[in-house]
Amino acid sequence: MDNFAAQDHLACLQLIRSANIGPVTYLHLIARYGTAQAALRAIPGLAARGGGRAPRLAELAGIEREVECVQALGARYLFLGQPHYPPLLAEIENAPPVLIYRGRLDLLDRPMIAMVGARNASAAACRFARGLARDLGRAGASVVSGLARGIDTAAHEGSLESGTIAVIASGIDIAFPPENAALQEKIAHEGLLLAEQPPGTEPRARHFPYRNRIIAGLSIGAVVVEAAPRSGSLITARLAAEAGREVMAVPGSPLDPRAQGCNSLIREGATLIQSAADVMEAVGPMDARFVRQHNIPFAHEPVAADATERERQDILSLLSLTPAPVDELIRQSGLPPAIVQTVLLELELAGRLERHAGGKVSLA
Repeated sequence: MDNFAAQDHLACLQLIRSANIGPVTYLHLIARYGTAQAALRAIPGLAARGGGRAPRLAELAGIEREVECVQALGARYLFLGQPHYPPLLAEIENAPPVLIYRGRLDLLDRPMIAMVGARNASAAACRFARGLARDLGRAGASVVSGLARGIDTAAHEGSLESGTIAVIASGIDIAFPPENAALQEKIAHEGLLLAEQPPGTEPRARHFPYRNRIIAGLSIGAVVVEAAPRSGSLITARLAAEAGREVMAVPGSPLDPRAQGCNSLIREGATLIQSAADVMEAVGPMDARFVRQHNIPFAHEPVAADATERERQDILSLLSLTPAPVDELIRQSGLPPAIVQTVLLELELAGRLERHAGGKVSLA
């Protein structure tokens, strides 16, 4: 990455690669301390106040090796707050602090439409997805998907010529599924390949929901083409809805289990889609939000919110092994949000708190 020797970028990587620090924790630390370097210095004290040992910090030597590996792969870093970081992705509460990419960043300057669906999709659905992606590209959109088998693959194939964006659950150097290795490399050269995990990371089950939230966060709308109930595609649709994006679905036969997810989405209020024109009409109201901002504010003013021991105990008493919304903790405790967030931060760094989807937390 340009000027990557800057110490603040190295510190940002060291922070996000450290134990017990995910995207939400990272953002709270930056908001509180202003810089990654200051946050790294503060972590031992925060963990001690949370009643545990300080988490293991990533070694700087390991971060430097990662940087060398990324550069050797012909990839680069994109940090939250940098000019080309997608503004819609920056809106979500667990926006990835850093992405690794290969390919064309200019594809992020277009309206982005997510296309997801069944891995075991029917031939007819794959053909439809391929044509829909092609037509969306011709209409000026970048098609975003996850390079999985089935609908994802068809969406990338259909939009490769116009501009496709693949978000993968592995490191930038790992092809998954293996049969898409050639397509992944082609996207890295002709489209845009994005990874949140460091190089060498094999895809694990826990990585796919993280990937799905990036697909949903990038896009002004998500189209689902064939999806079984409780599938990963429906998770992406739910994340898109929670982020205030348009959710669209292609109807299918009630006799086909692969259509049940889409038909249920439509019954619950998703927009029925039959063509690229339908998609562009549905996302029309979102156009005003898609404004390319070349100076995304992320230089947060440090937030001072130290909690008393009584306040820590009050919040701790409200926590259990059952995930609860942070907003509910704020309401029941009657404490300022900054105090509650500080205590949760201390507990998480001490290894005593887990964060869940939907802004929920529980005891570890």
